[in-house]
Amino acid sequence: MEQSDLVINMTLLLGAALVGGMIAHRLRQPVVLGYLIVGVAVGPHALSLVNDLVLIEAAATMGVALLMLTLGLEVSFAQLRLVGKIGLWGGILQILVTFALGILAGSLVFRWSLSQAVLFGLIISLSSTMVGLKILMDRGELDSIHGRIMIAMLILQDISVVLMIIITPVLGQAGQNLFLALGTAAGKVLLAIGVAIVAGLWVLPWLMGRVGGVRSRELFLLTVLVMGLGAAISTQVFGLSAVFGAFLIGLVLRETKFGHQALAEITPLRDIFAALFFVSLGMLLDPRFIVDYWWLVAEVVAVIIFIKFVTISGIVRLFGYRGGISVMAGAGLLQIGEFSFILAQFGIDTGVFSNQSYSLIIASAIITMLLTPLSMSVAGRLRGRLAYRSPVGAPASQEEAPLLAIEPDGAAQPIVIAGFGRVGQNVAQGLQDVGLAYSVIEIDPELIFNLRCDGVACIYGDASNSHVLARADLAKARIMVVTYPDPLAVVTTVKNALAINPKLKIVARVHRVKEAELLKKLGVEELISPEYEASLEFIRRTLSAVGWKKTDVKQALSTIQESEDIAEFSEEPEA
Repeated sequence: MEQSDLVINMTLLLGAALVGGMIAHRLRQPVVLGYLIVGVAVGPHALSLVNDLVLIEAAATMGVALLMLTLGLEVSFAQLRLVGKIGLWGGILQILVTFALGILAGSLVFRWSLSQAVLFGLIISLSSTMVGLKILMDRGELDSIHGRIMIAMLILQDISVVLMIIITPVLGQAGQNLFLALGTAAGKVLLAIGVAIVAGLWVLPWLMGRVGGVRSRELFLLTVLVMGLGAAISTQVFGLSAVFGAFLIGLVLRETKFGHQALAEITPLRDIFAALFFVSLGMLLDPRFIVDYWWLVAEVVAVIIFIKFVTISGIVRLFGYRGGISVMAGAGLLQIGEFSFILAQFGIDTGVFSNQSYSLIIASAIITMLLTPLSMSVAGRLRGRLAYRSPVGAPASQEEAPLLAIEPDGAAQPIVIAGFGRVGQNVAQGLQDVGLAYSVIEIDPELIFNLRCDGVACIYGDASNSHVLARADLAKARIMVVTYPDPLAVVTTVKNALAINPKLKIVARVHRVKEAELLKKLGVEELISPEYEASLEFIRRTLSAVGWKKTDVKQALSTIQESEDIAEFSEEPEA
């Protein structure tokens, strides 16, 4: 009977995760939100479809361990260099400032103890990587400036989780022993790292080599799983967090030649248990708590959003990113992250948090996650309207005006490239190869510095801002290439550019039908869809690979383009 109940409960959990994920996907929300909400529905505080708390705890523990294992396999400091200094120092500053403000809010606003306030500060210093990445993918903004800044900060936050997980269990100990406990924990961590290094240099390569030589994917996956869970159990017995051990073994595996294969094999299993983890978290939330303490939940949510938005947007602005970039980054990272749930659970286990405090954190996390897509949408529309409605040539206020710098001498060029990301850089390289002069408008300070060093005429600023375009001397330009991945930025840039020079020919990057139709009405004839162009190249190479002659391939591509069998623009950007 007990075995039957186990199978039934596990099936219900997986089924609930499937239903919640599908609903969230249909509503264009991150699936993690669907997992959380459906967990609330099937949990003991609502429909009570699943009441096996032992099963719930086991599934959650497995999910956390596998999440941390894959984090160790994936983490890379190289990704932080994508946006220069703000990727590292801006991310560190964001965590520290948010942490400090969280302590102040916990102590002064909510009247919590120091341990509770410290844990609250740690929790709100993290944002959701899953939610952030999903929203950026849905909006087609992964390669935008604010998108790259958000990703860099999320990566650094994920890395900092390891340190937080080590510190959190110590908070439940007596105040007079706090520093001694921290020192003891640090010693254990160093010893665990030493053991992991020894294992990584001698034991793991030998073991993985033996398993890999058998050429059995099942044995390889089983080996990775056993090592991850074994390391988690070992560190827990040793007096450290179990998830720290899983992260450590992932970090060691990443440095071996088997790291990429281990990540590929473990990821599907990780996703299944991660779904169970988030469903189990939702089951812990009592909906009646939100109804009974709605004012307290609203107060905590408001404090979290205020602290995180002001801190993140302020730090982004401090590093020289003006205009809508700082607003978009702040709006995209105002939620509480999935790893914050782990810290909150530690708070319960160590006695730092009461059940009421824990329910408050869970409720606030779910609400802030749900509000993030709305905040990004509002910030994007506000950014576009402000940029478009600003009169051309009007003096910019000190707060809204981007920092402008024309290099080397601001001389007008016949071709202007707006946006110097990967697409813009490839366009510039092509123009340089054929001997055509160009100038660049870019808001990334690191890229502007490199352009200055190369002697390229460039302007630092947001091309969607009319004040920046007014400095670009567009009246003397013949062609403008707009390469932004953000559809709103493309449309706004085109409108402002044509307002300055109606005869300007524009080549624009576009993804969606709505923006394409709007740009065509504005007179833009050259619209480039990267997905459409890539599909044609796939067809060309496929036909060549099966032995077609070049003339036949060319004729086939002409026929395909004329028939419009392939959608040139999608209704929504691809995730």
